[in-house]
Amino acid sequence: MKYENAEEILPEYILQLIQEYIEGGYLYIPIKYENKKLWGENSGAKDALKKRNTEIFNKYNKGISVKKLAESYYLTEHSIRRIIRKEKENI
Repeated sequence: MKYENAEEILPEYILQLIQEYIEGGYLYIPIKYENKKLWGENSGAKDALKKRNTEIFNKYNKGISVKKLAESYYLTEHSIRRIIRKEKENI
């Protein structure tokens, strides 16, 4: 998140109104609800995890054991089973 100088972006009357509540401090202005994005949409993490999980599921279907998958992806066997279960539900 980048800080902006309010004097450079807000009209004077809005700046004066805000200064009645907070002066010389930092103020976080949240994103409008309709503009919010879900976790991982900006960074690409969500897509990367989906790709990884699909890959794990495909390898499992080709006969690679849960134990081997856990070792390969540095996850617990429980996590691998959870991923497989969720991928099955998505079919």
